[in-house]
Amino acid sequence: MNEIISVALITLLAVISPGADFAMVTRNSYLYGRKTGLLTTLGIGLGVQVHVFYTMIGVGLLIATQPEIFTALKIVGALYLIYVGYQTFFSGEVMPESGDAPPNISNVSALKIGFLTNALNPKTTLFVLSTYTQIVQPNTSIAQQYGYGIFMSAAHWVWFGLVCVFFSTPHLRSKMLARQKPINQTIGGVLAALGGLLAFSSIAH
Repeated sequence: MNEIISVALITLLAVISPGADFAMVTRNSYLYGRKTGLLTTLGIGLGVQVHVFYTMIGVGLLIATQPEIFTALKIVGALYLIYVGYQTFFSGEVMPESGDAPPNISNVSALKIGFLTNALNPKTTLFVLSTYTQIVQPNTSIAQQYGYGIFMSAAHWVWFGLVCVFFSTPHLRSKMLARQKPINQTIGGVLAALGGLLAFSSIAH
C-alpha cells in the first residue's frame, strides 16, 4: 500500500509542475479549441507509455548507466521544443480580424504534437525512471508495475484535460485570441527557453 501511495503522490506532483506539456496544451487549446487540446492531451498520455515501456524492459537502466544515450535524448527533445517555440513565437494570427472561425490542425497532428512533446521530454524520462527504480521492489509484479504506468498516463490525461477545458472556455478563449500575438510570443518564448535550458544543461554536463 505504501508503494501505491508513493507512486500516486510523486505522479501528481510531477504532473502539475509547469513544463513543456503544460505550455503545449495551453497553446493548442486556446488557439484551436477544446477538441484539439484534448487530442494533444491524449498524445501526452500516450507519450508517457513510451517512458514506462523502456523503463520496464530495462532500457531505462541503460540510459542511467550510459550518459551519452540520455544526453542524445535530451538534445533531441530540446531541439524539438525550440522548433515548436520558434514556430509559435513567429506564427501569424489564426483568427482574422473579420471574426471568421480560426483554421484548425488535423486530429493526427494534434495527437502527434502531444506525443512527441512528452516522449522527447527528459523531465518525464527522469520522473518515470526514478519512480520505478526507487519505489518498485523486486517482488512487485509485472501487472502492478504496468498498472503504475497506466496511472501515470491517466493522471496526465486528467490534469491536462482540465487545463484544456479551462483554456478552451469560449469566453476566455475569445479574450486570448484577441491578444494572440503577445500570448503566442510568450508561449513560444517559454517553449524555446525550456529547450535552450535543456540543451545547455546537456552540453554542460
